[in-house]
This record gives sequence, C-alpha cells and structure tokens, in this order.
Amino acid sequence: MGRIVCFGEVMLRLGPEGYYRFHQADRFVLNYTGAEANAAVALSQFGMETEIVTKLPDHAIAKAAVAELKKFGAGTRFIQFGGERMGVYFIEKGASQRPSKVIYDRKNTSISAVRPGEFDWETIFEGASAFLFSGITAALSDTMPDVLAEACEKAKEKGVKIFCDLNYRKNLWTPEKAQITMKRLVQYVDVLVGNEEDTEKMLGIKAGESDVHKGELDTASYVDVAKQLQREYGFEAVGTTLRKSISASDNKWSGMLYTNGTAYLSREYDIRIVDRVGGGDSFTSGLMYAMLNGYDSRKALEFAVAASCLKHSIELDFNLVSVEEIVALMEGDGSGRVQR
Repeated sequence: MGRIVCFGEVMLRLGPEGYYRFHQADRFVLNYTGAEANAAVALSQFGMETEIVTKLPDHAIAKAAVAELKKFGAGTRFIQFGGERMGVYFIEKGASQRPSKVIYDRKNTSISAVRPGEFDWETIFEGASAFLFSGITAALSDTMPDVLAEACEKAKEKGVKIFCDLNYRKNLWTPEKAQITMKRLVQYVDVLVGNEEDTEKMLGIKAGESDVHKGELDTASYVDVAKQLQREYGFEAVGTTLRKSISASDNKWSGMLYTNGTAYLSREYDIRIVDRVGGGDSFTSGLMYAMLNGYDSRKALEFAVAASCLKHSIELDFNLVSVEEIVALMEGDGSGRVQR
C-alpha cells in the first residue's frame, strides 16, 4: 500500500496545566498539532506510511515541531520552510458544565502565504494511495482553495483516493464563504467526513431536528443528509461522528457511515473526557485506516468510532493508540482494567 499524504497547517498548542483557567495559569503546556498532522500521527501509530505536507517558518520552534512529528513516525520530507510564523491556539480545558475555550492566533502564517505551484504534487503523490485535507486548510487564505484544487487534480490524475474532513471553524470564515469554497473542492472528494454543523455551514445541508447541546440527536436526519450528499456529489462514502454532549466532561459517542445506499450506525460509548481535542481527527484517521485496509463498511465504522473514543482518554491532540487497543475495544473490552 502506498503512503498517505496529509496536507495542512502544523500549529503550536498552548494551554494551562490540567483544568486551570487562563487567568489562573503561570505556565502553559506546549505541544504541536493540526487536523491533518493529528491524522498523520494516528495513521503512523497504526503502521501506515504517512507524509505531512505543510510550510513552516525557518526557526527552531518549527524545527522542534518537525522533530515531534518524526518522533511519532510521521513523514516530514515534503515540509517546506519559509514565511513569517507558525499558527498558535490557546486552549482552556472545560469540565462539568464549564465548556472548553479556544483562542486562535493564526494570521499571516507561513502556510497561509502558499500559492499554487509551490509544492511539487507530481513527486508528492508518486506511489501514494490516499490524500487527506480539511476545511480548516481551505479557510487559511484566499489562495488556499486554488492550492487544494491543484493538489486534488494531481491526486485524481495519479489515482489517489481523496478524503476530506469538513471541520468548520467559525473563527476562520463565514458560512457563505465556506460554501463557495467547499462546494467547489468536494467535487474531487471520494470520502467525506463531517458532523451536523459542518454539513449545514459548509454545504448548506441541515440535519433535521438534532440539538447536540441538549444531548439529542435525530439519527434518521443524518442518514437523510448523507443520502443528499451522495446524490449531489457522488461520494463513495459519507461518515459522521455523533456526539451527545451531557456536559464538558461526559459525552455519548457514536458514528454513522453511509455507503452504497446503506447507512450503518455504530455502537454508542459513554465517555469521560480527558481531552476532546483531536476526537474528530481520530475518527477520520481510523476510517481511513480501515477503508484502505479493506475492512467491510460496518467494521470500518466501528474501528473509527472506537479509535476516536479512545482518543478522548488521551492528553493533548495526538491519538497515541495501537490497532490492537482499538480492536480490543471493538470486541467489547471497555472495562479499563489494568492490562498485565
């Protein structure tokens, strides 16, 4: 199997230790992150060959980020250096009825200045089997949609399967601008991942009467949305996470996969959240692994949901679990008992 190419921003994450609020903290924990980078690291943990494609400033912090990605097995040979700065996000972790808070500082970053023609997609996709990008990447600048279209056209030419995680971020663009951009880009996509907000804000398709803030989901409406998406864009498959938010600390977690005219609903997990950031990225990477390794549709969905369930138990953004741990959970070992 060929390598998996993941294109997007690599950022700094800074946050108080534990559950301290911003104004309580006198030190911040630093690590590195990014939707596509999170997916690449997870896939590397599963034994897949990955390559992260991005642009970073040519300084020591950026090189430390590259070293961190390498440490967890992700390929970095197509990372370019230049430009002004890395993006940063600050996170205050929520608990109980207090929600998490995120502040972005990502203007004028190195990757936002990328123009079409800067990356050698011919070489990057040589021998590749899959390509991942997200709506976050598309929102980084006015030129990024053209860069992504260039990449997707070359991926199609090379027979590379294209995955897209919609990942709507209201701090990056408006629904109107998101729809103009993403309706263009998803024309290239084989497998689409997105939750109820993503599909409404970015593609104009709403999921019935669901209210995630009240812990209520109308699963039939998600199936209808997936049918509409497949009918309009011809996706091979549409996946979504289904999160019922009881509080910032406790969620119910499941997923849905629609493919070949059939909707599959997964087992539902009761999760106590350690860190929810990267939960969606871990679903996407789990689904990619399972589909690329020939799992049937139901097993692929269950693998993705179990992978993302486990991510909620891990500090920081990377999903540092193995295939064996995911399969054990899929097969019913969710006790959390010590493994000796």
